[in-house]
Amino acid sequence: MGQIAPNNKLELLPPLREKVETIEILRQTNKSTALLAELKGIAKTIPNQVMLINAIVLQEAKDSSEIENIITTQDELYKALTVNKSNISPETKEVVNYRKAIFTGFEIVKRQGFLRINDIIEIQQNLVDNTAGIRSTPGTFLKNEATGEIVYTPPQEKKEILDLLTNFINHFNLQDDLSPLINLAILHYQFESIHPFYDGNGRTGRILNILYLILNNLIDVPILYLSSYIIANKPEYYRLLNQTNRKGIWEEWILFMLKAIESTSQATIKRIENIKVLLDSTLIKVQEKAPKIYRKELVELLFEQPYSKIEFVINKLGVERKAAARYLKDLESIGIVESQKFGRETLYINRDLIELLK
Repeated sequence: MGQIAPNNKLELLPPLREKVETIEILRQTNKSTALLAELKGIAKTIPNQVMLINAIVLQEAKDSSEIENIITTQDELYKALTVNKSNISPETKEVVNYRKAIFTGFEIVKRQGFLRINDIIEIQQNLVDNTAGIRSTPGTFLKNEATGEIVYTPPQEKKEILDLLTNFINHFNLQDDLSPLINLAILHYQFESIHPFYDGNGRTGRILNILYLILNNLIDVPILYLSSYIIANKPEYYRLLNQTNRKGIWEEWILFMLKAIESTSQATIKRIENIKVLLDSTLIKVQEKAPKIYRKELVELLFEQPYSKIEFVINKLGVERKAAARYLKDLESIGIVESQKFGRETLYINRDLIELLK
């Protein structure tokens, strides 16, 4: 990360139009918008949106947390969501909280169609599992992890933070003729620069990205995330954040974010297509090899909950415990799931889907 003047004052939104609507930016905006529209359309071809949301949200929770050096595995996450949560690692708990925060935000935007500062605070509280709220004590600095040098000093006074957040949320909810994708890049930069919380700013900012896309009808459900792209280009991401702050040059930063949307849309389209192929082939296999227990809802459950258990089948299909247990054992006998014991609990794992999601 490059050195930033410690007291660099953060400008209010919006920036000058000519700085954020260059020919290069507009050209890339068209590419990114087209791929995002394709993703929105392909997502609708999955008949059960819950399984799509569950699979992709969990992957995002893992990736976004990894940016903050919170590392866990796919298996640990699914176990944490399925069996006793009391003995999971702190890292896994943080990722599970991130998933909960995404769903909190999604419910808020679906319910009210806009965001307030208090909604952002609620999302962040779900994420970090405390109620410290907006920073009120000066002394927050962002440091280079390797060298310890201060690379950025965010606003220190609570009043300034709140003024900047009010300006941010007004711009977030504003409908104008600037492309929402350009606006997303501007908003993400601004939120990370305000750095309003003691902890969880990066993850909260990445959740706000997805909520912004949903509010602007660019996608219907929370399935596009930029975290994997940011992980792959982490030094560049921080370099451009700092450069925008230091020099007020927007073009490179906005192009980075637009390319992240293009790349991530392509990857998500591919993932959805692969999930659909696997779902279809699994439906056919169960129909052919276990016709007595075949039910579409049963197979879809294995994609909604790749780590399934008897209770899930009882709740989904409305059958008795004995029948639910037999369904899962029959599915195991034809190689659709594999069972694993966790304490007194038996989980039935859709291993093909887990591998695909990795």
